[in-house]
Amino acid sequence: MITNKEAFRNYLLLEKKYSSHTVTAYCNDVDSFETYNALYFEQESIEQVNYSQVRSWVVSLVDRNISNTSVNRKIASLKAFYKFLLKTKQIEVNPLLKHNALKAPKLLQIPFSEKEVVEVLDFMQNISGFEGIRNKLIVDLFYATGMRRAELIGLKTSNIDLSSSTIKVLGKRNKERILPVLPIIKEQFDIYLKERSALMSIVNEDYLFLTKKGLKLNDSFVYRLINSYFSTVSEKVKKSPHILRHTFATHLLNNGADLNSVKELLGHSSLASTQIYTHSSLSELKSVYKEAHPRGRK
Repeated sequence: MITNKEAFRNYLLLEKKYSSHTVTAYCNDVDSFETYNALYFEQESIEQVNYSQVRSWVVSLVDRNISNTSVNRKIASLKAFYKFLLKTKQIEVNPLLKHNALKAPKLLQIPFSEKEVVEVLDFMQNISGFEGIRNKLIVDLFYATGMRRAELIGLKTSNIDLSSSTIKVLGKRNKERILPVLPIIKEQFDIYLKERSALMSIVNEDYLFLTKKGLKLNDSFVYRLINSYFSTVSEKVKKSPHILRHTFATHLLNNGADLNSVKELLGHSSLASTQIYTHSSLSELKSVYKEAHPRGRK
């Protein structure tokens, strides 16, 4: 007989269509809470718990110097689990119904400047060989489309339509969107695909981006790739694929793109998710405002 935790995992994967990484994180958090209850409350089943037990777990996490942001993420996993149990009529009351999230600082995501991006792309301009050409295309594709790291890793050759200059991206919850390909990116695709075809005489892999051994790229590989190139031009604390996505949105807004268009390109389900990028554009907005307004000019 399938357990509630197994059913919850299937629900997240098949019905909610969460990524395998997200599902693993949710289930690990539920397992952690179950272990805590077994140890401190001698209760093997967590289907029937009260909020005081949850609160005790939260306190123990804070005492271990786990950040409020991380604690809130764990609680979100637990909330999803009990919401599922409520939905499937396994429980009558959600023990986390009245829980308030811990206060957590809002981390400002600082995008790369246009100068920093240009410096990296100029540096990569004359690189050759399969790996160099692949790396150049990856950096340019992140900046030109704003796609997520998982979306780029999951791209297959069949997702690329150079005749129509488009890419089909599979986003969160298996939601597809079509992204335009700039002419300069199209040229790079032509070069990369020729290099890749030579590699394909050795391996048979559908994924677009591969290692030199013909294997699919992984999260850490792509993170290290972006971090290494941007570390040469930027002193920003975070230098990741997500910052490049953030940079894409910020630079579009700085150069006059409307919020709804950026929302569609990023694959956000709501405008609220996209609005966080307007904060990064505030300095640019202030500069334009100061230059344009009669009272701002000296």
